Amino acid sequence: MILGIETSCDETAAAILADGTKILASVVASQDQIHAPYGGVVPELASRRHVEVIVPVIRKALSDASVSLADLAGIAVTQGPGLVGSLLVGCSVAKSLAYVRKLPLVGVNHLEGHIFAAFLQEPTPDYPFLALVVSGGHTALYLARQPLAYQLIGQTRDDAAGEAFDKVAKLLGLAYPGGPVIEQTARSGDPRAISFPMAQITDGAPDFSFSGIKTAVSLHVKRARPLSAAHVADIAASFQATVVKMLAKKTVGAALSLGVRRLVLTGGVAANKALRAALSAEAGERGWELFIPPPALCTDNAAMIAAAGQARLSAGERAPLTMNAIPDLKLAEPRPQGSGAR
Repeated sequence: MILGIETSCDETAAAILADGTKILASVVASQDQIHAPYGGVVPELASRRHVEVIVPVIRKALSDASVSLADLAGIAVTQGPGLVGSLLVGCSVAKSLAYVRKLPLVGVNHLEGHIFAAFLQEPTPDYPFLALVVSGGHTALYLARQPLAYQLIGQTRDDAAGEAFDKVAKLLGLAYPGGPVIEQTARSGDPRAISFPMAQITDGAPDFSFSGIKTAVSLHVKRARPLSAAHVADIAASFQATVVKMLAKKTVGAALSLGVRRLVLTGGVAANKALRAALSAEAGERGWELFIPPPALCTDNAAMIAAAGQARLSAGERAPLTMNAIPDLKLAEPRPQGSGAR
């Protein structure tokens, strides 16, 4: 059994995982209400809240799983990327527990954790596969050729998709976090009502850009004020449809160029039903396999960290007690030009 700890941003999470896939307990303490008045995460408030709740969250995970620290075989903790203050809280607690209980410790890349969320339900993906990791802080495509080996295929050149959802929600006077509220508002809107631009990457790279559509929404809102509820719904629906189209188009294009027929969609934005439906339709048309974790495992959680940690512990990896948080930790380097995978 592995204890997973996740504190990369504004969720304090702990989970107990058995045999690498069986979730015995998963506890997540959200900070949405703390950051809602500011329309985004305030790093200092996030780290202070982690300090307050991390021990109760771990205790609850142990209690829910009916296990004690003595039953654990190892500890996995998010080492990065993320907010440095938040990461330090999780890393400090994980190192303390590992030291006291003499347990093996491993640091996990948060993005790899998201990818491993796809292995926490049946069926699980075979290798190779292309993973679209899309969240509030990250939007990237990773080629997983084999276990624990990744290549960065494409990434956002400015805002992450989830960040764009938050900013557009704020422009429309909607609540935080923006992803769920935009999705809910869009249900009563017309996704074809407004033609927002899709970013064109001139060098042909499978990268993303969301700053342009964010600016387009801002200009539209300024011209159209005051906005009726119906107009807000149309803007939300049109914005969401354009972002989904961009994500699906880039993912499918990258998979075709690589010759990969398996896709993984994961990360907080992967809980969006429109995105799940669009990528499912694209995969179905081509006879590809698509793996999407359930919504609770798409958003930040510690079960995915424990799963990735179990794989790395089994591979013989160990982190020293001098391990530190790395806020800009990379999962993989960009692939060499012209390389492919079949």
